[in-house]
Amino acid sequence: MTIKPWKVISSRIEKDYGIFSFRIDRVQSPRTNKGYDFYTLMSTDWINVIPVTPQNEIVLIRQYRHGIRQITLEIPGGLVEGHDSPEEAARRELREETGYKEAEMILIGRMRPNPAIHNNYCYTYLAKDVTLAGELELDEKEDIEVLLRPLDDVPRMIREGEISHSLILAAFYRYYMEYLPREKA
Repeated sequence: MTIKPWKVISSRIEKDYGIFSFRIDRVQSPRTNKGYDFYTLMSTDWINVIPVTPQNEIVLIRQYRHGIRQITLEIPGGLVEGHDSPEEAARRELREETGYKEAEMILIGRMRPNPAIHNNYCYTYLAKDVTLAGELELDEKEDIEVLLRPLDDVPRMIREGEISHSLILAAFYRYYMEYLPREKA
């Protein structure tokens, strides 16, 4: 069977919550010709940044995540806001959430976080040779603790569940499986 796109009969934004909107699409199956409603969380694109110091340490952040009501260990990240490019957003989030500044920012990939219910991309950047440049610049809804760990400890932290956020895991996958082999070539 050849998979075909579904016909969009109607589409409307049901609610706008600022960081995301809720879209309802009425679509028709090309196989059965029946109509169904599908729900999409619409958001601007996201970024995350793998910051590595000249000493080969990774800059990590610890923060409270309301969805799971727990503190997580992550890399800096956030929304692409306004007219920012993804790279500009990566530089901004790195600086605001960690106080660090990069010598070089490299795009190592982009992915669809969850195409079943989200419409956006998440871009992953490598920030090379980061150095502390100032204080954190957190908004009033953020509490962040900055930590430095040896980059070599990251696979263990993932295996042991210390790092468990799926977008962070995907970022490290891109770094270890795709970026490092090219860097060594």
